Amino acid sequence: MSDADWTNFQPYISQLEQEGKVTRTFRRLDPDRQEAVFNAILEEAAEKGPASLNVKEIARRAGVSVGSLYQYFPNRDGLLDFAVELCTSSTIAIFQEYKPIMAAMPLKEAMSAYLLGGLEWGQMAMGLVRFFGRAAYQGDPDLAERLVRPIATVMRETMQEILIQAQKRGEIRRDLDIDAVARVINALIIVFGDSQMLPYLNTYFQISDGTVSSEQVSEALLEFIQHGIAVEEK
Repeated sequence: MSDADWTNFQPYISQLEQEGKVTRTFRRLDPDRQEAVFNAILEEAAEKGPASLNVKEIARRAGVSVGSLYQYFPNRDGLLDFAVELCTSSTIAIFQEYKPIMAAMPLKEAMSAYLLGGLEWGQMAMGLVRFFGRAAYQGDPDLAERLVRPIATVMRETMQEILIQAQKRGEIRRDLDIDAVARVINALIIVFGDSQMLPYLNTYFQISDGTVSSEQVSEALLEFIQHGIAVEEK
């Protein structure tokens, strides 16, 4: 992430301090050091799983001492709690900010912004993406409820709002079950996006390779969705 992106996390860090999940010492750190610690926790959790966090390895990745980590967090579990809360709160806030903007766009533009904007953001936050991917695809029950479900819900609700507004504008058919259609489209977009950000999934989904590019498939996906739900021309 850029320094500008990291500044967006500061309100959440202040809130987590008030909740006792991070210390004042951490909040007062240089933003670069805060980000290094955050990314180190995500990388360790993504590689080894949340149950196998190694504090010494997190310290090494972050370039700090083990003693410093215990000055930043109340205990070992606090490292993961901090990362989960920061990922969840910040990601939900991004969707809530852009939901009305995308919902006001013509349908195809909104779908493109949802898909390609998500990919662009994911490339800038790969530590978060890998951490979320592990939580989503390996079924840790605690992270499923604390991290995956809240983020997945706001994603689905964003797509639903895009479709509701498109239907009001007369862009899509009146007979559509918006809730069901939103779930289908959201799932298709997740498959595409996750396969491009997490290459091991592309091995299974076969979205893109040396003969068919990601751009070709994204355009085909958007056309497929548009033709499936658009009002038929007379």
